[in-house]
Amino acid sequence: MSTARDDILAGRTSLGIEFGSTRIKACLIGSDATEVVATGAFSWENRLEEGLWTYGLDEVWSGLQSAFADLVADAHDRYGVRPATFGAIGISAMMHGYLAFDAAGDLLVPFRTWRNTNTGVAASELTELLGVNIPLRWSIAHLHQAVVDAEAHVPQLDFVTTLAGYVHWKLTGERVLGVGDASGMFPIDSTTGGYDERMLQAYDALAADRLPAPLTALLPAVLPAGAAAGALTDEGALLLDPTGTTPAGIPLCPPEGDASTGMVATNSVAPRTGNVSAGTSIFAMVVLERPLGEVHHELDLVTTPAGDAVAMVHCNNGASELAAWAGLFTRFASAAGNPVSDDAAFDALFREALAGEADAGGLIAYNHLAGEPIAGLDEGRPLFVRTPDSAFTLANFMRAQLYGVFGTLALGMQVLTAEGVGLDRMFAHGGMFRTAGVAQRFLAGALGAPVAVGELASEGGAWGIAVLASYLGHAEPLATYLDETVFAAASVSVADPDPADVAGFTAYLDRYRAGLAIEAAATTAL
Repeated sequence: MSTARDDILAGRTSLGIEFGSTRIKACLIGSDATEVVATGAFSWENRLEEGLWTYGLDEVWSGLQSAFADLVADAHDRYGVRPATFGAIGISAMMHGYLAFDAAGDLLVPFRTWRNTNTGVAASELTELLGVNIPLRWSIAHLHQAVVDAEAHVPQLDFVTTLAGYVHWKLTGERVLGVGDASGMFPIDSTTGGYDERMLQAYDALAADRLPAPLTALLPAVLPAGAAAGALTDEGALLLDPTGTTPAGIPLCPPEGDASTGMVATNSVAPRTGNVSAGTSIFAMVVLERPLGEVHHELDLVTTPAGDAVAMVHCNNGASELAAWAGLFTRFASAAGNPVSDDAAFDALFREALAGEADAGGLIAYNHLAGEPIAGLDEGRPLFVRTPDSAFTLANFMRAQLYGVFGTLALGMQVLTAEGVGLDRMFAHGGMFRTAGVAQRFLAGALGAPVAVGELASEGGAWGIAVLASYLGHAEPLATYLDETVFAAASVSVADPDPADVAGFTAYLDRYRAGLAIEAAATTAL
């Protein structure tokens, strides 16, 4: 049986790199696809420039190189060897958004991320035209909004892609995208595994004479999990590793979005399975057995990395406001002469929430830093609200903050329930689930369904894309590979919904829904 050190020396490892909203993470796994042998990370933040959320492409590359160097150093610290090559590499990133290039490969406008909500006119027009929900953050909504606004760069368009597709293109020269990420650019035909041809034709007719080429010529080619997606070029190898140690020729799997890697990391790619990913945003993915009966603005229709249909409830706002409050308490502890680590503060505050009343004592927390389409908000204003007779305790306050992370998500999940969508298991991953038995329990109460947290999902999407890299070239279905190779011996903790939590969250959500009028007023007044 090979050891991690043997795998590193022999190049039998798979490297996954994911560009998350706050961290670029690198994860190296061994030949059995389960053991994480080294990790690296780089912290970054989006910026609001001229009213649009963006990241600088220079930071994409400096962050990638820093995370990679961190991983190499970690491998050396653990095993005394530095990785010289890898069996396969995978790139993942935040889905959606708009990266537009001309024929020379030059960026035409700053990267527009998924977080922007300026695409309302385009999204509405496309939803009506195509007969499926096109959310504000989808790439086609960003592209069409540029067309509607007759932006000066539109006639120069040669290539439009996502962040994962961009990084993969620069590393390999290939303009391709995994089907899961592609399904957040433009609707996918589940029978062909490619962009929906009827919808492509409908859009080309709509945008006639306003785009320099048919839409399909501007979008990356679509590939399923396991397909060959190119290899590291000489230029790409230096972009990844400026030291020149990493050789060209290493194969790459199709680049994927963070929703797809979350599905892989939680073994949620088969029908009637789902997962919740909580970070800067929060979203739930449920793999469907059958098409939905109606179009719902709360739901995206995307796919698994294998191309199976998925209903996605995506909320622009996740745990950022919760983290801000935890930071406030951490600073108070330091100011009081009793400093605690960030992890210790989170642990103490989360466990205090367990002592709160089931309905959070009448308190309400809104985590809306950005606009939230499901809640009908074009802009965000984080708010904490209570009535004079509410039970204002730390326990209730923290329970309200945790409930608030799940509030908009629960509104969207109610739509799936009304559609009769079946769900056998819901897996959760993200930093807020590290404190055992707290956020997991409250999410079970919010969804009214069992919620599982697995030990293998601790590295999240970076591990998920590393697993997809290890799957490169395999013939068996992805769900079989995950069940039999990756998760066969995995330990999973399951929290069943507590009836008191279900009733308490239902009462909280009723207040939360009614209080959205306060949120709307705040965006007007402030």
